[in-house]
Amino acid sequence: MKSIVLSSVVTALLVFSGCSSKEPAVDTKAQEIEAPVAQEVEVVETETVSAEDSMVESQANATAGTMSMADVEAQLPVVYFAFDKFNIDTAMQEKISAAATLGKNDASTYSVKLEGNCDEWGSDEYNFALGLKRADAVKKALVAEGIDTSRISMVSYGESNPVCTDKTQDCWAKNRRVNFKLLP
Repeated sequence: MKSIVLSSVVTALLVFSGCSSKEPAVDTKAQEIEAPVAQEVEVVETETVSAEDSMVESQANATAGTMSMADVEAQLPVVYFAFDKFNIDTAMQEKISAAATLGKNDASTYSVKLEGNCDEWGSDEYNFALGLKRADAVKKALVAEGIDTSRISMVSYGESNPVCTDKTQDCWAKNRRVNFKLLP
């Protein structure tokens, strides 16, 4: 019985995967029609911007007393966590307080995305859940500091977004973190 099924499957594969003896047909009419259209396209001129002109936005922000989004984001801290934990220790709470102060003053017009990350230990599902718990813990701390919850979104990258790939304790500790990203 098995040999009949096996031979039937092999025969069916040979029949359906046979090679075609026909040459592929090429539509030359479509190429003839497209060729004149391509010749009618005008050449685009390039324009260069000087260094002074490229700094207009950051200079305007500096004179108005507000910082650009990149400048504010560079000042935001990274919150680190212990192995397999999502609670915030006192040293990291100080960083969150500093981020909340920055969020109330210089970044008051921006929303923030909290990115939860983990080290490579644990399953993918576990690490995605842990990254989300870490981001949620930081969100709750920011809300307690006076940041409006509607300005905060969260995402978990699990172990898929490492900053260090060495196989050491120090490297794994750098990957157990929550990053702040500003959104317009």
